[in-house]
Amino acid sequence: MADPTTSTRPVRILLADDQPLLRTGFRMVLGAEPDLDIVAEAGDGAEAVELSRRLLPDVVLMDVRMPRMDGVSATRAIVEARLPVRVLILTTFELDEYVVGGLRAGASGFLAKDVPAEDLVTAIRTVAAGEAVVAPRILRRLLDRFADVLPDPAATPPPALSRLTDREREVLVQVARGLSNAEIARTLSVSETTIKTHVGHVLTKLGLRDRVQAVVFAYESGLVRPGA
Repeated sequence: MADPTTSTRPVRILLADDQPLLRTGFRMVLGAEPDLDIVAEAGDGAEAVELSRRLLPDVVLMDVRMPRMDGVSATRAIVEARLPVRVLILTTFELDEYVVGGLRAGASGFLAKDVPAEDLVTAIRTVAAGEAVVAPRILRRLLDRFADVLPDPAATPPPALSRLTDREREVLVQVARGLSNAEIARTLSVSETTIKTHVGHVLTKLGLRDRVQAVVFAYESGLVRPGA
């Protein structure tokens, strides 16, 4: 998989936020990076979808609360259109339900709006490279809020889990806890290549797009519990 930090073509970014001041701030931060190129700005979700169709940016930096069409609906429209565009959602803890909706819609990750500049830049590069950005501590806080609607751990596991081998389940649990492939490899005493293969099998068997959706699935299926 190509690494955008070594590619000759800059990562093309679309900023989608209804607050011009915030877009200006993001432009200043991202514009200082030679491998990042902001190709357009959108002030609402509908415009973000339109520009994504027309310009095909690599990454859309998407706010969730916007007029005309919110960020979750815009993300869903982009993903369902099968555009070669990945969405990184920005949120606040007051909007946790929108984050979960965004992940289900196919977003490649989410960050808090007050994320440090260097973390934002790293996340954009990671998403552009085809990976997902999982913020495990934030995700646990989200799922803690929705613990009452998660499955009873004593309930029958969903049929989809039966498609996984024991090792694949074990890897999925570690992914849900926020571990990277390298960290999982050390935990299970196997090679990082082996873990990457297992993660690929998990995503394929469960029909999931990336690691973010795998984390959500692990919690929603009851395989992992908040705070565990």
